[in-house]
Amino acid sequence: MVSLIRCLVKFFGCINFAKSKTSLMSTLSASQLPLAPLGAGDLIDRAVRLYRRHLFVLIRTAAPPVIIATGGWIVFSLAFQRVFLSDGTSELAGYAVLSFVALAVTFVGYLLTLVVMGGASRTLVAHLLRNDPVTARATYSAVRARFWGLIGASIIVFIWISIAFIAVFMVWYMVIGLIMIVVMVLASTTFFIIPVLFATVTVIIDTMLAIWAFFFIVARVAYVPQILLVEGKGVFASVSRSFSLARGNVRRLIAMTIFTTFATYSALMILVVPLGWYGYLAGVDPFNSANWPAWYAIAYNVLAPLSSILLTPVWMLGLSLLYVDERVRHEGYDIELMAARQLGELPNIDVTSPLGTALSSNERPPVLPTGPRPSTRILDLS
Repeated sequence: MVSLIRCLVKFFGCINFAKSKTSLMSTLSASQLPLAPLGAGDLIDRAVRLYRRHLFVLIRTAAPPVIIATGGWIVFSLAFQRVFLSDGTSELAGYAVLSFVALAVTFVGYLLTLVVMGGASRTLVAHLLRNDPVTARATYSAVRARFWGLIGASIIVFIWISIAFIAVFMVWYMVIGLIMIVVMVLASTTFFIIPVLFATVTVIIDTMLAIWAFFFIVARVAYVPQILLVEGKGVFASVSRSFSLARGNVRRLIAMTIFTTFATYSALMILVVPLGWYGYLAGVDPFNSANWPAWYAIAYNVLAPLSSILLTPVWMLGLSLLYVDERVRHEGYDIELMAARQLGELPNIDVTSPLGTALSSNERPPVLPTGPRPSTRILDLS
């Protein structure tokens, strides 16, 4: 908890000083970020430090997919609100279709966010390996090189996360139902304090186990985009590789999620509270979304994606560092990077780590010219 609070203080303090420090910090070498096994607090601290160093570059990198998702969500909010206020059938059908299209655009925006995360992981590894500059152009160049593979991998990850959530939620809900049955039996036979304590303790335990189970399942595919770009594997090979690589990362993944969620909602509250005060003074009820005017609904729906633009780079850096940390722990990836840094990159061939290619090339191998076709004529004379 102390390290979490310390990282939050560093993060919110970095915004005021990032502009003055960017030019100085960009000259520091990658060796000042030594590769070593990271705990949960160290992982968050390292992500925040990289965020401070490359603040504006990372915001520009994360902005395009978030803006797409923001536009779709704003249109969906306004159109879905009008569905319940429509008078005619044609108007209702039009707003329903518009809501569906806007929801699809929102999904595409979030899908592209996963794609950009994969490109950012390659940029980070290149920065650690060769001290390459962290730029939005480098990230999107990596994304273009494996765009359709990243799309397929992101869809697989999204489906896996959805299935995990539904399965864990159903089990959690059934356990809650059993707990309520036991509580009703205890309430009719014992003092009221016993069922209250029993319900409180068991619900907390059930919820914590559900959270752990969800992240345990999700962690299996946490490294698919990173493997696709850093190691140069195919989509299904990346999924299989992520399953074998993800070991013992549940606690750190939960810590990253808690930190990012808490920081996002903290930034959101900083933006929402002034808007709520202004809307209240202008005669808008902040708690009744059905009667919001268009300007207030648009402003309110823009604030959440705005905070996401600020915080998504932390999540991208955290997942990239977690991937590198897993390889350091299980495969000696720090030795690979050190060898590549001192001796040059090994040939880009399919070699099992360690002593494999530290960073796979995205360039396609050149097509060799074909030789002359064999001929049955002597000396090829007619």
